[in-house]
Amino acid sequence: MLLQLTISNFAIVSFLELDLRQGMTSITGETGAGKSIAIDALALALGERADADSVRPGADKTDISARFRIDKLPRVKAWLCEQELDEQDECILRRTLSREGRSRGYINGTPVPLSQLKALGALLVNIHGQHAHQELQKPDHQRALLDAYAGHHQLLAQTSAGYQLWRQLSNERRQLQAEQEKWQAERQLLEYQVAELDELALAEDEFPELEAEHKRLSNGAELLNNCQLALNLLGDNDESNALQLLRQGLKTLNELVVMDSRLGPALEMVEGSLIQLEEGHSELGRYLDRLELDPERLHEVESRMSKVMELSRKHHVPAADLFDFHQQLRARLADMDHNSNRLQGLDEEVELAREHFVQAAERLSQSRQRYAAALNRQITQSLHQLSMEKGRFEIQVNADADAGYSPLGIDRVEFLVSTNPGQPLSPLARVASGGELSRISLAIQVITAQKVETPTLIFDEVDVGVSGPTAAVVGKLLRKLGESTQVLVITHLPQVAGNGHQHFFVSKSSDADHTETRMQELDEANRLQELARLLGGNRITDNTLANARELLVCE
Repeated sequence: MLLQLTISNFAIVSFLELDLRQGMTSITGETGAGKSIAIDALALALGERADADSVRPGADKTDISARFRIDKLPRVKAWLCEQELDEQDECILRRTLSREGRSRGYINGTPVPLSQLKALGALLVNIHGQHAHQELQKPDHQRALLDAYAGHHQLLAQTSAGYQLWRQLSNERRQLQAEQEKWQAERQLLEYQVAELDELALAEDEFPELEAEHKRLSNGAELLNNCQLALNLLGDNDESNALQLLRQGLKTLNELVVMDSRLGPALEMVEGSLIQLEEGHSELGRYLDRLELDPERLHEVESRMSKVMELSRKHHVPAADLFDFHQQLRARLADMDHNSNRLQGLDEEVELAREHFVQAAERLSQSRQRYAAALNRQITQSLHQLSMEKGRFEIQVNADADAGYSPLGIDRVEFLVSTNPGQPLSPLARVASGGELSRISLAIQVITAQKVETPTLIFDEVDVGVSGPTAAVVGKLLRKLGESTQVLVITHLPQVAGNGHQHFFVSKSSDADHTETRMQELDEANRLQELARLLGGNRITDNTLANARELLVCE
């Protein structure tokens, strides 16, 4: 429940702090005093849109805080835990708005986007405005009211999940069918290309290896002659070779080192060079022993390379990339095969998903019909109490699984009413009398609010068009509702205001430079004065005071 509302520099409010209690709280005031200003400020704290005009003239920013007790609200605590926000027995929503239009939201001191303020606010407060009857004429709102009254959270979630799966599978099937039609010509070409490349069976990295082998085989005679020449120069020529000369030089250096040790490093390097040269000579000899001239293998390599080059030109890819191109074609063909197989199985999946959705939607529809019957009786009885003795109310739930599916099921929900004997039930939107529409709307709101889980309900002048004995019934209905939840009622009717467990009076004062709205809680004596004012205007008499005393419902 809402414990405290603090408002700073909002519109024509300089500073306001309201301490609220459980039960029904009446809010009254003179016309134009701004009775709804606290509710407008609370709406901002709950994440509603705002503009810089909301900032009080002369101030830099608006600051609004709403403190709630949530120790008995498991849904709210679970939401806070899920969002990793501080979860205690109390919760504070805060909203600031600068003159430049910058808006910031906070939950328990943590900065949050306005979407989170709004999500949490919807779990804490439900505001019924004076134009609620206009919303009540919309079919979507009528269905939402019935579902909220019935507590259809789980059934709606099951129905929505079933619809989403059916829609997802249907879209997948539709897409695959369209793609398959486009694939027919492509598939024939793809199968031919893959078969041709399969026949070639080019291995990964084979082409660079063929190039290297071809280069070696085609230069075999030159390699043979030049390797033999190099061997002769290095060590095989009996008359003179590099190894012989190097050994002679090494011998001379050994003799010189004895005379001058500083030649030691030079000696070591020459010794190392001799070892390297001997190993190189041996390796070259082994290579020459293995080197063979193989014209037949050269022909095979050239033939293989020719086939690779032919297909690379045909497919417009470099020969070195032909293997990767082949794999891409095979993967594309495999995807087509997979999608074809997938499409064959999708028909059964789509139908199964549709059946599951319809089953969930039918369970939801049956529950709607049961709760609609209960609501019909309660609202009709409430209409009788609100001076519509012959009124009848009925919620029609028309289930038609063939008319179209939606995440909300298969139902068309419509509120029907008859206000006079012999008059057929007609859609709520066609009720002619504004006063009757207000009373019907009020009855629906009060009855449905009893089952909604929101802990704080606000009724903002929903009693417009109601007067006399009917107003007294409205007051009793709202007070009874306040016994199970917190109810804030902005009203101009003394018969309603007198039923409050708590009463605030809104006043406005002005001077040449400023206008200020204030709210004060009234004690019993001041409540009598305010009820008398509502009854008789500013001239309060003993009679109006006596009437006020009759209207005041004490604890």
